[in-house]
Amino acid sequence: MTHVLVSGASVAGPALAFWLRRYGFDVTVVERSAGPRPGGQGVDVRGAARTVLDRMGLTEQVRAAHTGVRGIAYLDAAGRRTTELPAEMFGHSGGVIADIEILRGDLMRIIMDAADGVEYLYDDSITALDQRADGVDVTFERSAPRRFDLVVGADGVFSTTRRLAFDGAWRAVDSGYHRAVFTAEPAGAGDTWGLDGWELLYSMPAGNGVGGRNVLLYPAHGGARGMVHFAGDPVEYDRRDIAGQKRLVAGVLAGEGWEVPRLLDAMERADDFYFDRHVKIEMPSWHRGRVALLGDACTAGSVGMGTSLALVGAYVLAGELARAGGDPTTAFAAYEAIVRPYAAVNMKQLPGGARGFLPPSRFEIKARTAVMGALLKTPLAGMMMGGIDKAVDQIDLPDYAALAVGH
Repeated sequence: MTHVLVSGASVAGPALAFWLRRYGFDVTVVERSAGPRPGGQGVDVRGAARTVLDRMGLTEQVRAAHTGVRGIAYLDAAGRRTTELPAEMFGHSGGVIADIEILRGDLMRIIMDAADGVEYLYDDSITALDQRADGVDVTFERSAPRRFDLVVGADGVFSTTRRLAFDGAWRAVDSGYHRAVFTAEPAGAGDTWGLDGWELLYSMPAGNGVGGRNVLLYPAHGGARGMVHFAGDPVEYDRRDIAGQKRLVAGVLAGEGWEVPRLLDAMERADDFYFDRHVKIEMPSWHRGRVALLGDACTAGSVGMGTSLALVGAYVLAGELARAGGDPTTAFAAYEAIVRPYAAVNMKQLPGGARGFLPPSRFEIKARTAVMGALLKTPLAGMMMGGIDKAVDQIDLPDYAALAVGH
């Protein structure tokens, strides 16, 4: 039996494990976190990824875990709604918000619960990979060394697998902004944000040493999540120092109005805070020998398509491995040939790029809002999403059902 090691247990890793188990592979997943990570940001499932969910038999479970978001509203400095974008405005997959939005942690849990026989190694990570003709010798930070037939890095934009196996044959293209996400629970008993199913986006001009900024509050199962974005040059931070990252974000938003002070208070109390720099990963090949990459490890940088690319990529990679009888040379090349063109058309940035998303002046914030309001009344409204409504379906998914064990 082919034994596959998957690095990373966010969405791509468990989805790959699900499909590999269906085809009879032996699967181990190693994850740096101490256990399954709850919460996370709201993620959309779009286009072909919905077909993948259908083939997994998980669509109804995912829809039942919907965050409850009905649309997004842009606010002015007084907190008044200036523009509203309902979820259904651009079709079920094409808007700022798709009609299937779920917390990343909930999607991960649903997928993990659906796959039997997967070994998970938590609080551990790969420290060395030694590829040989008949396998890969893997050294771990905590576990004893082991040999696997194949290794797949589904370990995100800062992929350890990519760093160890690809000898710098990749580059991270900076997108121009940082982001943070966390649970946003108001401090007072019975206190709420009054979201009523709507995401609220409040933009601020450059200040406190950074470029344009915004904060986003969005509903999630009766509670709320918060997000912060700010433009500017990359800032130095320790990825393991959560308290330091929170201080950094608090400094970026210091002195701002609307609900920002309450949001910062909620951020300080949140135990699921996440912070990073948004980048796009570019590399000439997603595979080398017996090692391949999946999800953000090779396709990071899309707008609203990261989870969908992970689901589609996992489905195709597992299916091609099953079709090739576990042969990495054949399977990895076929996987990349199918998925890379799909990833490419879904890597387009929104019109205006980081500056359009995070305008650096009050004038530009008002101009963006005015242009959006005008476009919403014309057939050109889809331009605001960069044509994502068409790109999400631009792949012909193979049917691997006959390869399932017991078929």
